[in-house]
Amino acid sequence: MVIIMKNEKYELIAQDHKAPNPRLKNAIIAFVVGGIIGLLGEGIIELLCYFTHMSRNNAGTIMIVVMIFIASLSTALGFFDKLVTKFKCGLLIPITGFAHSMTSAALDYKREGPIYGIGANIFKLAGSVILYGIIAAWFFGMIRFLLGGRV
Repeated sequence: MVIIMKNEKYELIAQDHKAPNPRLKNAIIAFVVGGIIGLLGEGIIELLCYFTHMSRNNAGTIMIVVMIFIASLSTALGFFDKLVTKFKCGLLIPITGFAHSMTSAALDYKREGPIYGIGANIFKLAGSVILYGIIAAWFFGMIRFLLGGRV
């Protein structure tokens, strides 16, 4: 015997069994953790400028490489995902999230080889970030150009 359930009744049952989603708490956690990552990045820049006497521009580039390395290493060691479950988007939004997405895809497909495995799948998630980043940059660049800004 097949029982047909109306959509409204199904939605009520689904709502009763849905896990709570504390959005405000998650937003505060993400804000604080993202700020800590920014503070860590700024600390790396300051240390590089102080000890090596390099320009802030060059130190910023090295800081990005260091942050990517830390995120990729923690992904490879298997604890980045555990941190993300606690700290939410505070870890995923900065450059660390981009590094994590590429490293995890590379690790997932490494058994299929360097071409069909890693090469074909490394940009699986990061590819959309690159695509929409380029589109957004073009869009805002055109707005700036049309408003008379310098290119």
